[in-house]
Amino acid sequence: MTANHDVSKLDDLIVTTIDSARGYANAADHADAERYAAFFREMATERLHLVDLLSAQSRAEGGTPAEYGSTAATIHRRWEDLRTALGGGDAAILAEVEHGEDYLLEEWRRVLDDERMSTDSLAVVRPAFETVQRGHARARALRDELAAAS
Repeated sequence: MTANHDVSKLDDLIVTTIDSARGYANAADHADAERYAAFFREMATERLHLVDLLSAQSRAEGGTPAEYGSTAATIHRRWEDLRTALGGGDAAILAEVEHGEDYLLEEWRRVLDDERMSTDSLAVVRPAFETVQRGHARARALRDELAAAS
């Protein structure tokens, strides 16, 4: 039962982290300043690396990892596109990114707090979560820096 449970929870993280990577790639495409676009591209790459780590653990537990993000995230990115088109600029993009990071952190915390997760899976999830936390802190710092400069 633990392996199936782990695979299910890992799959949840994989889908959410794919969504994050796509969100960052979308943000990079719409950023006005190259500085922010470069940060968004870096974060998209980092998130895809986390997807690879989670997918490897899912396969080790006998699962078939998800390859796609969620429909809800696709819809959210379309709203983000519209907001940007209406003139939100980098400040709006950073606010949306930070909002997405809040959601991502909550999803990862749920898995970390799940007492049914195996120690093998948690050994992969814990250090990956630290990476997510650092990314969140960086996104928040950029958002706050841009807000202070305005």
